[in-house]
Amino acid sequence: MDQTQIDTLRAQDVAPFTHLIDGKKVAASNGKTMDVLSPIDGQVLTQVAKGTAADMDAAVAAARGAFEDGRWSGQGPAARKKVLMKWADLIDAHALELAVLGVRDNGTEIGMAIKAEPGSASGTIRYYAEALDKVYGEVAPTNPDILGMIHKEPVGVVGAIIPWNFPMMIGAWKLGPALAMGNSVVMKPSETASLSLLRMAELAHEAGLPDGVLNVVTGEGAVVGEALALSMDVDVLVFTGSGGTGRRLMEYSARSNMKRVYLELGGKSPNIIFADAPYLDEAAKVAAMGIFRNSGQVCVAGSRLLVEASIHDEFVAAVVKAAEGLRVGDPLSLDTHVGAINSETQLLQNLAFVETAKTEGGRVVTGGQRILENTGGYYMAPTVVTDVTRDATIAQKEVFGPVLAVTAFDTDAEAISLANSTIYGLAGAVWTSNLSRAHAMVRAVKTGVMHVNTYGGADGTVPLGGVGQSGNGHDKSLHALDKYVNLKTAWIKL
Repeated sequence: MDQTQIDTLRAQDVAPFTHLIDGKKVAASNGKTMDVLSPIDGQVLTQVAKGTAADMDAAVAAARGAFEDGRWSGQGPAARKKVLMKWADLIDAHALELAVLGVRDNGTEIGMAIKAEPGSASGTIRYYAEALDKVYGEVAPTNPDILGMIHKEPVGVVGAIIPWNFPMMIGAWKLGPALAMGNSVVMKPSETASLSLLRMAELAHEAGLPDGVLNVVTGEGAVVGEALALSMDVDVLVFTGSGGTGRRLMEYSARSNMKRVYLELGGKSPNIIFADAPYLDEAAKVAAMGIFRNSGQVCVAGSRLLVEASIHDEFVAAVVKAAEGLRVGDPLSLDTHVGAINSETQLLQNLAFVETAKTEGGRVVTGGQRILENTGGYYMAPTVVTDVTRDATIAQKEVFGPVLAVTAFDTDAEAISLANSTIYGLAGAVWTSNLSRAHAMVRAVKTGVMHVNTYGGADGTVPLGGVGQSGNGHDKSLHALDKYVNLKTAWIKL
């Protein structure tokens, strides 16, 4: 990857995208489209279909037909594995094209995007392709005159609603295990980041995935997302996004066929720094990147920095230095460390959180403002706010932007209390040289992922899921397969 290749791809026109239903490119049934605004410069990049409820119903019907006739669900593991492996290879072959397309759509810096999007997506699909022929049923311990067998069957039709921050990565977390187990899928991308997923789905068909097995419908969440969630013919719904939307999806499940709903709803993750942490300068740099990479638009971002009081000023100064050393700007430049905010709406929301923090006693020590406005794009300076109290809005609500809330603590017990003081429980971290303290903090902090002396980087071999209002179920690892199978008991009298 070099800058010339990136610039060549950047200069290419992006043709309008339609839905992908039953293997065909299909316009919205009412003929309407939506403009795609690039966060790089605020200009129209292309259009996507503005789907209707009827469009979603057609996609679900196609998925159901594909599942019931066995064109994918009825294939043996070796055949499914071959297709998924070819799909992963095609994603790798088109990696830079996919990464640049995605960056033009959602603003993630290219250095991160190339690894986190096509790189991660191909790896995830390959992982589940390798895993699918290693999923066994069970024989129960019964009396000699009974054979008790436990079968694992695909659930049927999976609805997947994907967010805008890492569409390919998070999309693959859903698609990989769902397709590996023989299900059909209907995917609804975010309104503000549909392009790379649409292209990725085209590559799936090029790899040999049968028509109707993977369908993509674009449009507004309140229209096509609602239709997907209310469908009587969707068996499992998976979603990554906001808590408010997650609640509605659970309501829609209750109003329809009581489909299983798995949610990953973000967090307010604590990054806890003790005075005995090793390599404090390195910890400060990692803490900065733990919140500022992808402009803070990361579900597991370490958005709360809890620092032992005895090193508070020194450590905050090091974090501020790291933050101010980051180059924010054109996400398609290899020299950029931090790219654009996904949309102007998100940018304005971030800035409003900063203003609220000020009124509640927070002190902005760096950042806090929109920058590069002359580009037409959506950029914000990495922001550090100190003197944040336990109950401050910025300590309790997910900003989903490059805003770090800093709070001091004196004791281990206070650190644990602060860490557990929100409704969320997705990720967290502790930095210490004390092995006993590290284990104690891992146990005490209520979260799905806990880092020790690092932040981020957990790969596909371990699960990602939250507790509290961060959601339910798990993406990644073999545990993710559980969402996409039904258990069936066979009780046989011998």
